[in-house]
Amino acid sequence: MSAPHAALAASPWVLRWSALLAPAARVLDVACGSGRHVRYLALLGHRVTAVDRDALALDPLRSLADVVVADLEAGTWPFASQRFDAVVVTNYLWRPLLARLVESVAPGGLLVYETFALGHQSVGKPSNPDFLLRPGELLDAVRGELRVLGYEDGFVDTPARFVQRIAAVREAPGVATAPTPPPRYPL
Repeated sequence: MSAPHAALAASPWVLRWSALLAPAARVLDVACGSGRHVRYLALLGHRVTAVDRDALALDPLRSLADVVVADLEAGTWPFASQRFDAVVVTNYLWRPLLARLVESVAPGGLLVYETFALGHQSVGKPSNPDFLLRPGELLDAVRGELRVLGYEDGFVDTPARFVQRIAAVREAPGVATAPTPPPRYPL
């Protein structure tokens, strides 16, 4: 990864929704690259697992996170039986992995996902439709599994890009039927 990527600020979408995490939450950052979200989440005191296929990009993160070098598109899912308090994915799409990502969210846990959407090919890369979300695709990925807290699908001006993003929670068992007030997820 180049130095400019390492210096990128955390995504405003991740900043917004990470406020819902309990202290010392167990977080998986998928295809984390140079680790802008790993750094941010570790600074908040969360226990972060960083996964990417680029071992060189992961090396500087070893003091901040559990690092897993894995090619998520060619190999097996390295977290088969693990569940996380949060799964964070930005600027990455591998459709065969979507169901695994949703399954990896623990009860009470959060999925925060943001990546490029159709239309982005008109402003930059990626331009291959295989790497651009179709309208409503993230909603479809979580339907019946997670409760959607926030969803956006549209154009962002600076920098110019078409994105789709979702924040969704796997409600803990019994939440819907509990006699106590339901959990509050501040917007």
